[in-house]
Amino acid sequence: MFKKEGYWDVIPQIKNVSFPIRGKWQVDLVDGRSIVMPTSAFPCLRRVSKKERKNWYLIGGGITWDSCPEVIHIEQLLGDYQKFGHEA
Repeated sequence: MFKKEGYWDVIPQIKNVSFPIRGKWQVDLVDGRSIVMPTSAFPCLRRVSKKERKNWYLIGGGITWDSCPEVIHIEQLLGDYQKFGHEA
């Protein structure tokens, strides 16, 4: 039987959030993946001060901060897997 490679059967879960360099932020997943993206893609992050960036928390599988009016969901980070995915 053929075993699929990659992360087909993995439900992504957020492990850590950091801002390693100016203009970028990184989300580390429990399965070992890291996603680095521009902060400009998420305008709500402008409201989060540098000091507060370490005080993120999970809510409903997404990320937020006390001063952030939105919850950033894992789907927003990974993209629309149903639209762009394929079966081997």
